[in-house]
Amino acid sequence: MKQRTFEKAHEQQWADLEHWLSYLEKPKKQKQVNSGQFPQLYRQVCQHLAIARDRHYTPHLVERLNRLVLRGHQHLYQTQTRLTAKIIHFILADFPQRVRQEWRLVGLSSLLFFGPLLSIFISIQMNPALVYSILDKEQVNMMESMYNPAVERLGRNREADSDFQMFGFYIQHNISIDFQTFAGGILFGLGTLFFLLFNGLYIGCIAGHLVHVGYSEPFFSFVAGHSSFELIAIVLAGATGLKLGMALIAPRRLTRLQALRHAANHSVYLIYGIIGLSVLAAFLEAFWSSSMALDPLIKYSVGGSLWLLLISYFILVGRNRAT
Repeated sequence: MKQRTFEKAHEQQWADLEHWLSYLEKPKKQKQVNSGQFPQLYRQVCQHLAIARDRHYTPHLVERLNRLVLRGHQHLYQTQTRLTAKIIHFILADFPQRVRQEWRLVGLSSLLFFGPLLSIFISIQMNPALVYSILDKEQVNMMESMYNPAVERLGRNREADSDFQMFGFYIQHNISIDFQTFAGGILFGLGTLFFLLFNGLYIGCIAGHLVHVGYSEPFFSFVAGHSSFELIAIVLAGATGLKLGMALIAPRRLTRLQALRHAANHSVYLIYGIIGLSVLAAFLEAFWSSSMALDPLIKYSVGGSLWLLLISYFILVGRNRAT
């Protein structure tokens, strides 16, 4: 391809990248544009530079493309660095601070979730037949087979062939529960209330029955490692859902729609953290919790330490940056 044809074919892309770079170099950007276009344009111009050098096009063209690539590399690197810094700041400051700001709703959500869980757990020890008020016989048999001390892998879905498949399954399962609990808030909080109570009863029912039939060691050694991340994620999802519900019930001087939008905008940062907790829970559940090679005492120690660390994280981390 002749240089003139090459320039004509790609001039628009070079102009677009030049426009992008001029925009990024402004001290104050007037408006936000689609940042997803920049990396693609940068990669294309890198290819054009390689072609121009290989075909020995004029030094003027090669130098022009080289300047664009150098400027683009600088801004792309800075963008990635800023993103990494934002993620670190979110973990070390924003997330725990926002959880503490909503401590009343977090406390209420904890009561609505852990209260039924502990109540049904204790009740089943006194009246084992209560398990069938929540679970049917088939579900009970399935839970017993999953946590039977004789199985090779605890908590394994029968149709899964690998821990990696279970990792994907647990991510979907955990996040679906969190989303239902959060999204239920748009029904004036009633949906969130239902899912907190139901999940508390469901988990407490399973735990109570497995302890009653003598499967306490395989069950607790399985859940110990990931339970802190998974259960706290449910509680925080409940708190965000209750926040949506409160915005609709008591919008104050705003319209209900305005109050809902305001609550949702504030809650989105908590949702990011909840997703992170659920993914960590899924990872531990798939690769750590299901292993029979580890001594139960090790799992209990790690699980207890993770509970302590996570609670300490929400209480202590980010306080020196709090406003």
